[in-house]
Amino acid sequence: MSMVNAFTNEDFEQLDATEKALIARREKVLGPAYRLFYEKPLHLVRGEGVWLYDAAGERYLDAYNNVASLGHCHPRVVAAITGQTAVLNTHTRYLHEGIVDYAEALTSTFPAPLSQAMFTCTGSEANDLALRIARHVTGGTGIISTRLAYHGVTGAVAEFSPSLGEAVPLGAHVRTVAAPDSYRFPASEMMEKFGRDVRRAIADLKRHGIKPAMLIVDTIFSSDGIFAGPKGFLQPAVDAIHEAGGLFVADEVQPGFGRTGETMWGFERHGVSPDMVTIGKPMGNGYPMAGIVVQPEIIAEFGAKTRYFNTFGGNPVAAAAGKAVLDAIREEGLRENALAVGNHMMDSLRTLADRHPAIGDIRGSGLFVGVEIVADRGEKRPDAALTARIVNGLRERRVLISASGPFANVLKIRPPLVFSRENVDTLVTALDDVLTRGKG
Repeated sequence: MSMVNAFTNEDFEQLDATEKALIARREKVLGPAYRLFYEKPLHLVRGEGVWLYDAAGERYLDAYNNVASLGHCHPRVVAAITGQTAVLNTHTRYLHEGIVDYAEALTSTFPAPLSQAMFTCTGSEANDLALRIARHVTGGTGIISTRLAYHGVTGAVAEFSPSLGEAVPLGAHVRTVAAPDSYRFPASEMMEKFGRDVRRAIADLKRHGIKPAMLIVDTIFSSDGIFAGPKGFLQPAVDAIHEAGGLFVADEVQPGFGRTGETMWGFERHGVSPDMVTIGKPMGNGYPMAGIVVQPEIIAEFGAKTRYFNTFGGNPVAAAAGKAVLDAIREEGLRENALAVGNHMMDSLRTLADRHPAIGDIRGSGLFVGVEIVADRGEKRPDAALTARIVNGLRERRVLISASGPFANVLKIRPPLVFSRENVDTLVTALDDVLTRGKG
């Protein structure tokens, strides 16, 4: 399985001499495992708000990068990082108000009883820690994830991240289930099917002598094709894992921090109660931060018997960055903006779909939107080739998105929370042009 929207050696000859030389230097010193986006990779040198600037000074509308979810180089976060860096940066085995202030502010955004936090540097580490805790608490080893999920790249987490491709084997203790496809199944059937599939996975684990430890889902199914509704469809699956003695882990690395607009956290839209929540990417608006938020009774025995330490996770600079992000989301009304601007985006895309039959479905919540591209609306037949042309055609028109899904045919639109209605109009106009005139 190749990476969606990846640069390949087949695209090399279309580049100019400077780009070819930089890619050659990159491959020589970084090795072959790294990947680049787009048929013609971007050479970026600066970012500000929703804009990215390349080496030639051209600007691109960033409708994809949710790491800088407040926009690139947000002044509040830049000031917090530089200010704290100039004073102190050390680890969490010394007393410091910063980590406590941040943990209090963070956990206050979660429903009870999710009230304790542990910090890491990456979402991969967060999911690795969640797995350790789940196995300690349940005594089981079995993991259930969705069929094209991405949860991280550590040795343990890669085993339940099937989107990494066939060259990265799934663990013998891992079972995958199809994501709940709201495009191809009616709402009630989809909800029942997902719960039933999880129960079957649990039964198969037990049949092979494997006790279930956890069900983990990205609550908007980012890599599986973006499925946001109907609200509540996760409940039967959560009930199933709890009845089997396992834990439910909500991976909020992509849908969290106000991204879905209606709520701060994606799982809240479904009215479910996770045992643990993993967070990362937008947590520090580019500063490497991640962690878990957990129910106290889940962590009590693990914490009593297992010392946890992360040299950089939760350090004073990280805490300052994280607090600045939370303050900006609250004080600048960014969750509310995500909902309002996201609704405008969905409405605009639906209008566009009236003119372009290649748009088969539009789905999402807030500023996390998926657009399914099909060759035939009646048959709902995926069109990965056209999807790739659209993504690269938008890049040529200086609008950045990507794609996802098991058929590589879902436009993945995930702009910063500061995106405006005017930015949406720019994106939709460019998409209209690509669909009308082709890549051109």
